[in-house]
Amino acid sequence: MTKTWFITGTSKGFGRLWAEAALERGDRVAATARDVHALEDLVAKFGASILPIALDVTDRAADFAAVQRAHARFGQLDVVINNAGYGQFGAVEELTETEVRAQLETNFFGALWVTQAALPILRAQGSGHLIQVSSIGGVGAFGALGAYHASKWALEAISESLSQEVAGFGIKVTLVEPSGFTTDWGGPSSKHAAALPPYDGLRQARAERAKTYQPGDPAGTIKAILKLVDTSDPPLRLLLGSNAVRIANALYPQRLETWKAWQAVSEAADAK
Repeated sequence: MTKTWFITGTSKGFGRLWAEAALERGDRVAATARDVHALEDLVAKFGASILPIALDVTDRAADFAAVQRAHARFGQLDVVINNAGYGQFGAVEELTETEVRAQLETNFFGALWVTQAALPILRAQGSGHLIQVSSIGGVGAFGALGAYHASKWALEAISESLSQEVAGFGIKVTLVEPSGFTTDWGGPSSKHAAALPPYDGLRQARAERAKTYQPGDPAGTIKAILKLVDTSDPPLRLLLGSNAVRIANALYPQRLETWKAWQAVSEAADAK
């Protein structure tokens, strides 16, 4: 069956690849981007199957209008992907209020507003799949990315609650958790706080690790996303990339070990 997708952040990276893959197989896509000129080649190739929408996801009213416009054009929404976002680098002490708020406005609130806009449509249909693009950084946290992790952990929490709230309406929710890929997330799309000298060593260590890190090819995620949207029983969480699997498999045993080591102290908290 032909599916109708609504995807944010389609000018480049994952959003662009997934939108094009959906169109290539005959689906319809409402593709949002800050600059819709980046979508002109897709419009020329796929015509009426794509609806380009200029959108800044931090604008709640615009998010609702964009979702309504997509529904009016296509008559349904089967897959809603909250993909728009960026990485804010900086140690916690280095971050300004403006930087942290901007990170949350895009990565968390933008996804929340689009989700809220889509839910009445999906409930009325009795179906639909909300895909929230989180990160392996929504599973674990690493130095110099605190604001980014905060935005993704918030998205993880609200989406897990959401999955329980909407299951009875036939709506599925999946958190997609990629590791590093060769998008420009860590390059031109990223933002950096003003550096403080005490954290120069932290940045140097990160740069050294980056020299040996092998990011994945983002095109490799296409098959995974198509499989995800086509399954009748999607998972709440889906790791993307072998590095994401490796990191998650290391993190959870460490947490379990710590909880077990402190179990007696934890359980003693019940005592009067």
